[in-house]
Amino acid sequence: MKLSFCVVFFFIFTVSFSSEVSDSSKTKLEAKANISLNSNGIATIPAFSLDKPAVIASVALTKGRFSYDPMLAYGLERKPWFIDNWFHYRIIEKPSFELNAGINISMYFFENKFQDEEIIQGQRYFAIAATSIYKISGKTSLSFSYWNDRGQDKGTLKGHFLTLIGEISDINIGKNILLAASMQCFYINYDGNNDGLFISPMITSSLRNVPFSVFLQATQALSSNITPFPVFKWNIGVSYEL
Repeated sequence: MKLSFCVVFFFIFTVSFSSEVSDSSKTKLEAKANISLNSNGIATIPAFSLDKPAVIASVALTKGRFSYDPMLAYGLERKPWFIDNWFHYRIIEKPSFELNAGINISMYFFENKFQDEEIIQGQRYFAIAATSIYKISGKTSLSFSYWNDRGQDKGTLKGHFLTLIGEISDINIGKNILLAASMQCFYINYDGNNDGLFISPMITSSLRNVPFSVFLQATQALSSNITPFPVFKWNIGVSYEL
């Protein structure tokens, strides 16, 4: 199964790369970065949540249809939380519709106590993903994503993640305040009683032409076999666009 996934993605990336080579000199490398301070490290998969204040830094490097989107997260105690290395390719790119494929090589870190000492353990993960985005208008969109996560170390999780996100951006409040709102509904099906259906709304507020924004996020389980049952979580933070 792993071999077949690798073959499929190698084929997609090889074909797409060959189609980009002819005009690569005309395509500029675009770079974006974001850093955020969060009050409560919430992860989409509950088992990976930090549940402590955290700093998350992300970068997006895009050239043509390809992008590299790494992400690094640390707790305020300067202990690592996770590292993501996403590689994406836009298979379909139209004004109202996009289809993306991606692979992720990541690592999550956990604290284990051994003889009164805290040891930070890293667990390696490999994931493949597909995302479709339908742009209803210039301000509203609907996206659907599927991930297949494969833990590479003993005791790591393996399973499926599906999410549906509706988003509205650039809502004008007066002349200078902008709001964005999203509603995420996701389902996880992982080994070891890590299944569940969740909703996660998010509201972001910013000032026009100012790189800072403030956001409020919440996560609520609708149904789950996780024991104990996942409690309601919320998270507030500030973000800076570079």
